Amino acid sequence: MTGPHALSRAEPLLLVALGGFVGAVMRHAISVAAPGLGAVGGAVVGTLLVNVVGSFALGVLLYEAHLADALSAETRLVVGTGFLSSFTTYSTFAVQTSGLPPTLAVGNVAANYALAFLGVVLGRLVARWVS
Repeated sequence: MTGPHALSRAEPLLLVALGGFVGAVMRHAISVAAPGLGAVGGAVVGTLLVNVVGSFALGVLLYEAHLADALSAETRLVVGTGFLSSFTTYSTFAVQTSGLPPTLAVGNVAANYALAFLGVVLGRLVARWVS
């Protein structure tokens, strides 16, 4: 294999890895910087916050691609597949929810799905408004 060909094949992987690293670090920084968001009445607010904010950002990113197409494919890889997929967290949400009493677990599931879906819809509206 020649250098440029091998590098062009590795570039998407490196972009996703870079975005993923930054997203995971940001999620961890939020949990460390805001320990008061750890739990409110047993519901895990910090994880809810990153899931909603990440869903909103993903909504903007995805609909920007359909409406304005101003961002490059590489930017979408870094931000969408890399950063936002590591910033948001289904696994932490699932583990935290399984440790809650049943009533709070149902509320946590409902809040995460409803607010994250609303985040995507609002992101879409913002992308339309900006484009």
